[in-house]
Amino acid sequence: MTRVDTAERARGGRAPERGTDTRGTPRPRLHRSIRSLRGSGPWKRGLVSAALALALGLLMLLHGRITDRGGIGSLVETFLPWFGLGVPVLLCVALWRRSASATIALVLPVAAWLSLFGGLLGDRAQSGGDLTLVSHNVAAENTDPVGTARALIGSGADVLALEEISEGARGTYEKELARAYPHHTVQGTVGLWSKLPLSRTRPVDTEQDVGPLGDSKPASAKLVDNRALRTTVATDQGPLAVYVAHLGSVRVTSDGGFGTATRDRNARALTRALAAERNERVVLLGDLNGTVDDRALDGLTAQLHSAHDEAGSGFGFSWPAKFPVARIDQILVRGVEAKRAWVMPETGSDHLPVGTAISW
Repeated sequence: MTRVDTAERARGGRAPERGTDTRGTPRPRLHRSIRSLRGSGPWKRGLVSAALALALGLLMLLHGRITDRGGIGSLVETFLPWFGLGVPVLLCVALWRRSASATIALVLPVAAWLSLFGGLLGDRAQSGGDLTLVSHNVAAENTDPVGTARALIGSGADVLALEEISEGARGTYEKELARAYPHHTVQGTVGLWSKLPLSRTRPVDTEQDVGPLGDSKPASAKLVDNRALRTTVATDQGPLAVYVAHLGSVRVTSDGGFGTATRDRNARALTRALAAERNERVVLLGDLNGTVDDRALDGLTAQLHSAHDEAGSGFGFSWPAKFPVARIDQILVRGVEAKRAWVMPETGSDHLPVGTAISW
């Protein structure tokens, strides 16, 4: 520096001032700060990726605390397993940035995802089973009810539940299934076909206005389009109470929300009906328009447990049939043990049939 200063003075110039380059041009401090961060070590690089990884992990751990205003909570919980796809994406970013902090931060979302869904990765099926049950939303728009009925007969189910039976297709299903299933009942848009005798059959009013705390109010409308039923199947091991239900659809609303009001009301009414059920052995089959992670079904999953979670393989996604992304078709049980659970191939509906084998 002494030689440079001397040379500058010898030429009659001045030494550069602090904060300027050799030409006297000011060097922006912000620019120097950015360059300093770019040249920082592996623990300081990728801080944004690390923050995103921590946010992803907290989202999965605390999904139950997300507000359900506009149905946002239900939307998140419906597709919760897919949030795990964020982990490999963030891992690639962390490796590209050579960021130790972003890589270590991924431990949280990985641990959260495994705690929620790690148990679904393997095959949980067991041998045996005394009774086989299949549930299928056959879809009102199904153009091949004959083919659907024959595919369901081929499942070998002892008890078969159908949802979303249109008035026009009802006769077809009754005709095609009659030989394999001598006992059946249809209540509104849901029905049950059985190889074993049925008794104490009745519709279940899922339109009654039951509040989240269990307070019941008179229904504002009459039971016109019934969407649930209850019956007793006579087995060699004793009576089995079977419920079939099709809860209200969940739709994106015009204001960008996630409409769940009808589904949630139906779920509360069904929860109330199951709480009053005196039979110790209970099976609920149907299109519940929600996954078992969805808070709207907490009242149901507190009383019954998922046959697929207990004895299935993988996630068992059932909707939409062309590219399933969620399991909204459920078989929930109480007082019996699920031995095997599976998802069947397409039948012409936008849902896939689901089945389980239970044991006493």
